[in-house]
Amino acid sequence: MRQPARLAIALTAVLAATAGCSAANPRPAAAPTASAQAASLTSCGRQVPLPAQPPKRTVALDQTSTETLLELGLQDRMAGTANLKTKIPAQYETAYAKVPVIAPKIANGEQLRAATPDFVVAASSDLFTKDRAGTREELAALKVPTFVSAVDCPQQNPPGRTPFELLFSDYENLGRVFGAEERAARLASDQRAAVARAGANAAKTARGADQPTVVYLYSVFNGMPYVAGRTGLPSEMSRIVGARNAFDDIAEDWPEVTWEEVAERDPDVIVIGDLSERGRPGDSAAEKRAAMTGHPVVSRLAAVRDGKILQMPGIELDPSVRSVHALELLADGMKDLGYVR
Repeated sequence: MRQPARLAIALTAVLAATAGCSAANPRPAAAPTASAQAASLTSCGRQVPLPAQPPKRTVALDQTSTETLLELGLQDRMAGTANLKTKIPAQYETAYAKVPVIAPKIANGEQLRAATPDFVVAASSDLFTKDRAGTREELAALKVPTFVSAVDCPQQNPPGRTPFELLFSDYENLGRVFGAEERAARLASDQRAAVARAGANAAKTARGADQPTVVYLYSVFNGMPYVAGRTGLPSEMSRIVGARNAFDDIAEDWPEVTWEEVAERDPDVIVIGDLSERGRPGDSAAEKRAAMTGHPVVSRLAAVRDGKILQMPGIELDPSVRSVHALELLADGMKDLGYVR
């Protein structure tokens, strides 16, 4: 395991050495707006000081954060990306090509400090550990601010805010950091409108005991299904379209269950997350369909027998700038299956 003191010394030296280089060879950047000069913002329980000038060497530690920054047009301010799980969507390919890949999977402290960041963004706090990129405390001591998606720490945000609202607050806060408030506000506004459209027919959908139930099959590993639990985004997606996640009683994002438990829930609809680009056994939609049709009990469920199965990109079932697309697919799919009256 890498020693924190050694990591701190090395990163301090690299950051000091590159300060002059950054000044001599500045990257193209928009002028900071007035709100970018604000003192700080709160990110998952930590006060993050906002720099006097927008960051010029940001590292995104995962694909979710990378795509958010690209959507905000910040590729020229990125010094690195890591942990790509699936193919980058076509609309981001040109911008993504400008960003160095510091690690194909999860970045460690050595890879991070080699990128000489002045700001680090991640979708989840578990990427900031001593044996990964380093803790947020270590990086703060080195004057490197860190940002974690609000969706990763709902308990540290105002009560009652939905996962989508927390996601939109990420856009707005990153807009403040980078002086890109207008673009961030437009993105949040567009996605709020998409959520409203998806829920427009919810009032026409059966409620209470007649509410349709959905099982979200994320992956199959060693023959066992992983489904959406209560704390994952699919529960909120279900609520928006007037349905109910069949595994809302499990307080996890993606719990491992048994096929017999899936059969016991007897869902009206099954959503398959296609993760074929990730490449692990059981990730593809075809493998998941085969697992269900080949199971002696699950194959007899009405949802399987009658083809009430929706398919969508698995990565979009986790909170990201692409999640509203999955929500739209769910809303359209539920309508096509006759669950909107």
